[in-house]
Amino acid sequence: MHGPHARPTSTAFGAAPTAPTPPPRQVGPKHSRRASIAARLRRRLLAYRAIAFLSTHIPDHSGPGEECLLLVHVRQVVGRVQYQICTDCARGIITGLVIDERFHSTGLANRALSHLRSRHPGLAWSSTLNMRTTRNLLSRMSIPTVPADTHCPHASPAAA
Repeated sequence: MHGPHARPTSTAFGAAPTAPTPPPRQVGPKHSRRASIAARLRRRLLAYRAIAFLSTHIPDHSGPGEECLLLVHVRQVVGRVQYQICTDCARGIITGLVIDERFHSTGLANRALSHLRSRHPGLAWSSTLNMRTTRNLLSRMSIPTVPADTHCPHASPAAA
C-alpha cells in the first residue's frame, strides 16, 4: 500500500521515526509584494499604450473656450481634464481633473497634462484646482494655482 497509512507505527527498535512537522505558513499570498509591483507596472504600461486622448468642446457651457480632454480605454472613459483656453491672452486654465481609481499612480494625469501642453503650444497654463493630490501634480508640472473666480476677459459671454 502506498501513502502515510501504510507506514509502520513501530519497529523492532522502538517507535518509528516521524518526519518533522513543517513550520506554519505565512498568511496571505507568497509573493504579494512582487504581485503588486507587477500589477502596478502593468497598469503603467496600459496607461501609456492603450489610452487614447480625445479633445471635445463642451456645448452650451458658460464660456466659448471651455473644452474637455477625454482619456479613453477600450470605449470607456477613464479620465477627463476640463480646461479653458484663450488664444488672445495666450492662457489656459485647468478647471477639472478626474482620473479613474485604477489609473491612480500610473502617470496618466502627468501624461494628460503634457498632452495638453503639446496640443496647445505657447499657452501659459494655470489651474483652479485645490485638492491635495492635484496640488502635488500641478507643482511637479510647474503649473501655478489661481483663484477659482479667475476668468479671461475675452472668454466672457458678453465679449462673444
